[in-house]
Amino acid sequence: MPNMTDYESERQRFEWNPPARFNFARDVIDKWAAQPSLRALYWIDDHGHEVQMTYAQMAERSRRLCNVLAAAGVRRGDTAIILLPRLVAWWEVLTACLRMGVVASPGTTQLAPKDLAYRIEASRATVLITDPRNASKFDEIPAGTVKARLVVGGQHAGWADYESAVAAASPDFTAADTAADEDALCYFTSGTTGYPKMAIQPQSYGLAHRITGHYWLDLRPEDLHWNMSDTGWAKAAWSSYFGPWTCGAAIFVHHTETFVPKRLLDILSQYPITTFCGAPTIYRMLVLEDLAAWKFPHLRHCVGAGEPLNPEVIDTWQQATGHVIRDGYGQTESVLLCASFPCLEPRFGSMGKPSPGIDLAVIDDDGARLPPEREGDVAVRVKPQRPPGLFSEYRGDEERTARAFRGDWYLTGDRAYVDEDGYFWFVGRADDVILSAGYRIGPFEVESALIEHPAVAESAVVSSPDEMRGEVVKAFIVLAPGCTGDDALVRELQEHVKTVTAPYKYPRKIEFVDTLPKTVSGKIRRIELREREWARPKA
Repeated sequence: MPNMTDYESERQRFEWNPPARFNFARDVIDKWAAQPSLRALYWIDDHGHEVQMTYAQMAERSRRLCNVLAAAGVRRGDTAIILLPRLVAWWEVLTACLRMGVVASPGTTQLAPKDLAYRIEASRATVLITDPRNASKFDEIPAGTVKARLVVGGQHAGWADYESAVAAASPDFTAADTAADEDALCYFTSGTTGYPKMAIQPQSYGLAHRITGHYWLDLRPEDLHWNMSDTGWAKAAWSSYFGPWTCGAAIFVHHTETFVPKRLLDILSQYPITTFCGAPTIYRMLVLEDLAAWKFPHLRHCVGAGEPLNPEVIDTWQQATGHVIRDGYGQTESVLLCASFPCLEPRFGSMGKPSPGIDLAVIDDDGARLPPEREGDVAVRVKPQRPPGLFSEYRGDEERTARAFRGDWYLTGDRAYVDEDGYFWFVGRADDVILSAGYRIGPFEVESALIEHPAVAESAVVSSPDEMRGEVVKAFIVLAPGCTGDDALVRELQEHVKTVTAPYKYPRKIEFVDTLPKTVSGKIRRIELREREWARPKA
């Protein structure tokens, strides 16, 4: 039986009353650590290595790391840049940061040195924690405010060895008595213009993910939950950290260099994984396999997030596994806002219904709720009470923070409509941000990389439909005089973008054009290109 059995009554009963003082490591991790044998983490890699950790072990390791950082001069309120793949240390580091009141800023390992330099300067980071492969990216970046550099899983000149430092440190550390609204996380999130902005989440964000873990992931202490998200994205905070651990469940982790569908299915079949979360792109790849060749004896619940999932994929997965993929919707700036909760009748392709504690609506330009079947902006009511899990601000950007609100509402930037029964249906982004295979990509970042190439005079980047990834990055390029647009230049430009910025941002499609549509003031009309692209007949 799911944790929530009556949707309407649960929404009516829900109350959000966070305590004035809250520290996730102290008030959640340490609480579960009082049960010495309760498992927190089950980690494997592709070479036969396995690590299992209890909450008690995780708590102790985090306290030791707190002492390492404190000895280096790191203080409450400082910021730590965390650039780690799916290594056990990622969970230890995040827990230590929360425990001592250091602001954790996770990033994907695909980030380029230019991206990292920007983040360090913008956040005034004092701590860098990464692995040997990524440590070299920081070598060209001025030290600036950095006090501590720790390398995990190897050696790198000028960096302290994480494992030996933690092992030698004291296991005793008193958690910071942080306020519920005190800064805890800093996620760099892409927008339509400019470089990524710092979305700040407070300590209470971890507590608010009880909504994510309890209602949508449907977790209990006996569960082993596997979420496929990259550690650099907020979805990892959702489903690979806060969501499961608020419920006392264990997190399953597979550390691998490559995604191989058959290997994923083998793991899902062989290990006692009870709940699974994957991006729609992953499910689309899995259903291409002969699913009848695998049995999943422990699996009881599946969810997806990042973009709408095709009804035919949900149907194929259900026929093979017996489980409906329950869609969930939210953002870096929030916890779970809307979902196909286990107690609801599933409507394939729908976002589901609003979460308990969240007043979600589709509104018009004046902030009024729209009637059923009318498309508008997806928004969360923030007055008279701020909802659980909503970000504090875009640090250093008052204008963007202000644009995110309309009257009593926070604007998600998405468009949707609500049907007669209260189910939400996603239509698309209201701005030019591209959502590709779970990645959020700002067009400005790609355009900035392209313009550095001597063959590019001008460019405009928009989303383009893609059957596997939902949408991909497409660049319309006006060439510099004397340059010829051919397949060789397409490949050269793609490699250029991969080198200048994170590889996931590169344009998978490039079209050479003579001119770009512009407003009378000279601004590129990306919307015209995007609408033209999505109106094209499918191949």
